Amino acid sequence: MTRIPSKQEVLAWISDNPTRAAKRDIAKAFGIKGSDRIELKRILRELEHEGQLAKRKKTYRDADKLPPVAVLEVSEIGPDGDLFARALEWQGEGDSPRILFVAKSSDPALKPGDRILCRMTEVKGEDYAYEARLIRRIGEAAHRILGVFRKGAEGGRVVPIDKGADKEWMVPAGATEGAKDGELVEAQQTGPRARMGLPQAKIVARLGDPTAPRAVSLIAIHQHGIPDDFPDEVIAEADAMKPAGLKGREDLRHLPLVTIDPADARDHDDAVFAHADDNPKNPGGHVVWVAIADVAHYVQPGSTLDREARRRGNSTYFPDRVVPMLPDRLSGDLCSLHEGLPRACLAARIVIDARGEKKSHSFIRGLMKSRASLNYREVQAAEDGAPNETCAPLIDEVIHPLYAAYRALKLARAQRQPLDLDLPERKIVLSDEGKVESVRIAERLDAHRLVEEMMILANVAAAEELNRLKRPLLFRVHEEPSPEKLEALREVAQASGFTLAKGQVLKTRHLNQLLAQAEGSEFDELINISTLRSMTQAYYSPVNYAHFGLALGNYAHFTSPIRRYSDLIVHRALISGHGWGKDGLSPEDIETLEATAQHISETERRSMVAERDTNDRYLAAYLADRVGNEFSGRISGIQRFGAFVKLDETGADGLIPVSTIGAEYFRYDGDSQTLTGERSGLRLSVSQPVLVRLAEAVPVTGGLTLELIEVDGTPVSAAKSQARRGGKPVSRAGARDRKKVEKTARKVQRRRK
Repeated sequence: MTRIPSKQEVLAWISDNPTRAAKRDIAKAFGIKGSDRIELKRILRELEHEGQLAKRKKTYRDADKLPPVAVLEVSEIGPDGDLFARALEWQGEGDSPRILFVAKSSDPALKPGDRILCRMTEVKGEDYAYEARLIRRIGEAAHRILGVFRKGAEGGRVVPIDKGADKEWMVPAGATEGAKDGELVEAQQTGPRARMGLPQAKIVARLGDPTAPRAVSLIAIHQHGIPDDFPDEVIAEADAMKPAGLKGREDLRHLPLVTIDPADARDHDDAVFAHADDNPKNPGGHVVWVAIADVAHYVQPGSTLDREARRRGNSTYFPDRVVPMLPDRLSGDLCSLHEGLPRACLAARIVIDARGEKKSHSFIRGLMKSRASLNYREVQAAEDGAPNETCAPLIDEVIHPLYAAYRALKLARAQRQPLDLDLPERKIVLSDEGKVESVRIAERLDAHRLVEEMMILANVAAAEELNRLKRPLLFRVHEEPSPEKLEALREVAQASGFTLAKGQVLKTRHLNQLLAQAEGSEFDELINISTLRSMTQAYYSPVNYAHFGLALGNYAHFTSPIRRYSDLIVHRALISGHGWGKDGLSPEDIETLEATAQHISETERRSMVAERDTNDRYLAAYLADRVGNEFSGRISGIQRFGAFVKLDETGADGLIPVSTIGAEYFRYDGDSQTLTGERSGLRLSVSQPVLVRLAEAVPVTGGLTLELIEVDGTPVSAAKSQARRGGKPVSRAGARDRKKVEKTARKVQRRRK
């Protein structure tokens, strides 16, 4: 009789030979033949029942190990851009092992949710257990939507909350996860995408009442995938931090630096101070100090805090909450330049002349103590002669010198001619219950401009310093507008009675001349908005393409490392370049600089869209009680399906569907951005003043539907009769039929020729 191996011997052989784990392979390895295979089968079954082996088809393997070939689902994108996956058939104890996907240049682009078949390699000494290499992609990530669940007789349906999505999803009775009627849910498509009929889905998450106070920002957070909960290990690392001391730093606590922020600010990451330059070679000059929280001291390369900060990329701001890049222990405490407390900082000392031109700069890693935490309004009041108790002791030493330096910087700005957009920022004011109380124009004071100019000055100095040191960094890049966007802006300007010159290299001063033409006119805001829309999106790059909007050749973000990862990279580069410590730019930071730039540019855009969507929903909720009311506004955009109107009172954008304007076909001209009635000749174009009636406001989507009442002060019915050339209005289908006949006639005529 053949000797039957022990359970331990079987387990050891399978562990050493994971690719030869079928029963016949095990039998062959131990020389087991004939009826003795029954005993081997019994041992394997016992090991399976004990949980020490898992059977996969006809193969046995260690239950706590993955097979050499496995089906995975891409689960996350790591902070360095690496893809991680999880095994779909994990049967071991504890959580599924973390798997790093190692991509080749020929592999397709993957995203979370994609399923892939991979070859597996076990690794040791890493924060992941396996490396996976692609054999083939099995399927793409299942499509998901956020919507409102509507209960039906058998299951229900999901109504998407995206303004652009009009197709509902059907949910079978067994896939509702107990969702209630009217509840906000996340649904995932099941089965293939059907060409006809509604797609089928299952509920994967229930998110509560979409109309509840403060639910609006939660919708945006979930919809755009913004991380809003810090992992426990990140919180633990932040909580363990201690305040930085003076060791290795220059003592700047004698400088009367102050922070100037909005009245409701919770964190303060920049402080300023200025004084007259006593150098006789710089008459009328100033010395400007800009001190920034030394976040790099606490968030060091490769740490858990660093990985999470990079993953988030930036803080996201909503009317009712902030989703911060860093835990509150740092953003609201150790890295916040609170009044009277010693705080680690990186400071720029910048010398400017009487015309505001920078003469020199130097950087210091120091320890500062803020003299006062001020807000914009009280600083402006103090400069205007009405200081409060906080500002009165600071008037001569701090506030007046800051404004004197600012006046010099204004001269340099006027000479440089950066893009001078004047767009009123509307602030949504919420009640304690989370409902919109009012929408008002945010204050714009010289105190705001003072801080902005000093931050720009420090950002320029940081970029130039790192260029001098030949250190890698992330530039803030803003390229000039494309020819197509410029032509569109030129057409809007001409329609409004203004000119934008052609045939020359575009400079910001040319755009400023257009803005100056419109200033004070009824087209003022429209030209500002249209100019803004013609601009390209600013982004981060390790290659310097300059900043068109600011008219600057070198620009990098240095002044907000609490809320922007880009600034943290710049701080680390300065630390490395000056040899200030071991917490500077790491080799990994440098190696992944391009990927970091792309990632944080994307997270910035994600936050901007989420913030805009949230504001749209708050505005729709604010206006929902005023359906039927009339509002003045201006046409801000034209599309084939209708005209967009920006309402004067709130700045909200609404749509006039073309189908509601009249019983005729409207021709769309994308070049001139117009809609023209086929019979009446009624012409709608960008910049026209209109009077509209609010027909519908949908808070859950942020959508506003409008009805057109007047164009250029003339009632629509009268405008039509004035422009009508006679005849019976034709339907859209009739217009298409007529065009088809004309096109056929032209073809016939060409053939005859």
